[in-house]
Amino acid sequence: MVTLLEVQMREVTAQFSKRIQTKIKDLLQQMEEGLKTADPHDCSAYTGWTGIALLYLQLYRVTKKQSHLQRSLDYVKRILRNLNGRRVTFLCGDAGPLAVGAVVYHMLKNETESKECVARLLQLQRTVVSMDAELPDELLYGRAGYLYALLYLNTEIASDTVPQSIIKEVIDAIIESGKNFSKEERKTERCPLLYQWHRKQYVGAAHGVAGIYYMLMQPIANVDQETLTELVKPSIDYVRHKKFRSGNYPSSLSNETDRLVHWCHGAPGVIHMLMQAYKTFKEDKYLKDAMECSDVIWQRGLLRKGYGICHGTAGNGYSFLSLYNLTQDKKYLYRACKSK
Repeated sequence: MVTLLEVQMREVTAQFSKRIQTKIKDLLQQMEEGLKTADPHDCSAYTGWTGIALLYLQLYRVTKKQSHLQRSLDYVKRILRNLNGRRVTFLCGDAGPLAVGAVVYHMLKNETESKECVARLLQLQRTVVSMDAELPDELLYGRAGYLYALLYLNTEIASDTVPQSIIKEVIDAIIESGKNFSKEERKTERCPLLYQWHRKQYVGAAHGVAGIYYMLMQPIANVDQETLTELVKPSIDYVRHKKFRSGNYPSSLSNETDRLVHWCHGAPGVIHMLMQAYKTFKEDKYLKDAMECSDVIWQRGLLRKGYGICHGTAGNGYSFLSLYNLTQDKKYLYRACKSK
């Protein structure tokens, strides 16, 4: 028998859901109006049209409205005609548009077009694994960003969409690059995997080691346990020991200024590495450090620099959501809600 309270709760839920749908519709209309003056050549997932295609793809997953999937396809078609081949990553290069295109076509059961996108994406691999290509290893413009695209396909389509042998070659290139630079800097014992970008040893998620270590620890990447234990783990611990007394992290290993609290530089990006380390190595010290990062973000990181991931409220709020998903502590859900 349905109680009066249950009936009331259903009514409240329905009203709330309707308000949310109305708000989403209004925001989409505003966005589409704003896109009329957007850069027609920016195809990236980070700041361009692939990000819009991803948004509609996510809306389709949540609402099951075919119109959202069709809108995502409209943007995918536009994107795939305008790729420039200058970069290889998911966020800022051709890998993102091709990966998203493959997923959208797959969901529409157009396997011919989907496989064509995958094939084009895999053609970039030779450049990525070449040590002569002068490609960095970081997430935004480097090998880790290409690895993200490969793992995205195997998560969204099927676990064998990209052969494991291809993924392993990319991972091996990232590891070899990190070992070589660590040796060059004479830090092999303290930090077996070390990386630089623009001649700086960055720490954060966008350009630094946090984003690279995070990708290497992804279960679907299938990095062997010996590599994780002997190379990745001590490197993470080296970064942990560089944190400021405040609990925040430097933008680079040589920077002693405790100022930036962004996803790109500081605790909001490092926190994801720490949470993944906790999942991978099952040691409480990583979760403790992640919680400390959350406190720093809550105290100092509610930004007024826009809504974006890199140095905006979305990037910082996302850290709270991730920590809530890991711990189920509603304090972090509250913080995420207050960050919007």
